[in-house]
Amino acid sequence: MLPAERHSRIREALRASRVVSTDELARELGVSAETIRRDFVLLERRGTLARVHGGATIALGQSAGEETPFAERTGTAAEAKKRIGRAAAALAHPGQTVVIDVGTTAVHVARALPLDFSGTVATCSLLVAAELSERTGVEILVCGGRLRGGDLALSNSVAQSFFADLNPDIAFLGSGGIDATAGLTDYYLDEIAVRRTILRNTTRSYVLADSSKFGRVARHRVASMGEFAGLITEAEPPSSIQETITREGGVIVLS
Repeated sequence: MLPAERHSRIREALRASRVVSTDELARELGVSAETIRRDFVLLERRGTLARVHGGATIALGQSAGEETPFAERTGTAAEAKKRIGRAAAALAHPGQTVVIDVGTTAVHVARALPLDFSGTVATCSLLVAAELSERTGVEILVCGGRLRGGDLALSNSVAQSFFADLNPDIAFLGSGGIDATAGLTDYYLDEIAVRRTILRNTTRSYVLADSSKFGRVARHRVASMGEFAGLITEAEPPSSIQETITREGGVIVLS
């Protein structure tokens, strides 16, 4: 079993039970306990879990220093991301200018747009652009900028200028973490500057976040809870997140 697959299975186990045993995971995955311990060390550095005696627990509220590699994120919470993508796509209406941000969940939004959707999609993700490239009714606008591998995300001042001159009807934004106190956070400074520009210019912006992002705090702040219209997710968030979003006038869309 490849490390990325093991890490995905560990994340799934944590989401299911919140606490996992080193020995039980080793038996289930057919590897040594030492291999699982090394996995725990790596995942703890990424903010996924916290090691405890005999195992690990999910690390809600822990600062997440590194983003999980794209290949691993693609296979993690796949069903949740599909559901979020469908719920987001249902909010877009024909004739609108829609921004779809970067990230594995954003690709599912593009994929879920109805085949007869007509309108404009602006994006800083080459993956999103490729997903929609065969749609005859969709005008695709792609910003320029520096390309980051994996997510194939574009950013820097060129991308900021592109979105500064655009007034979208609705935007769907990726996330590194969503926390009642820290708000929306993420990992890459240039991309965060682009996202803030999108937030300023869009009529309604929604954050895409599966439940693994709840309580997670990535290294850079993007926005407070009051700066976006709502959160689209597949599971009911902790009460602290719900209360903060609704107090600021936002909504929670459950897929």
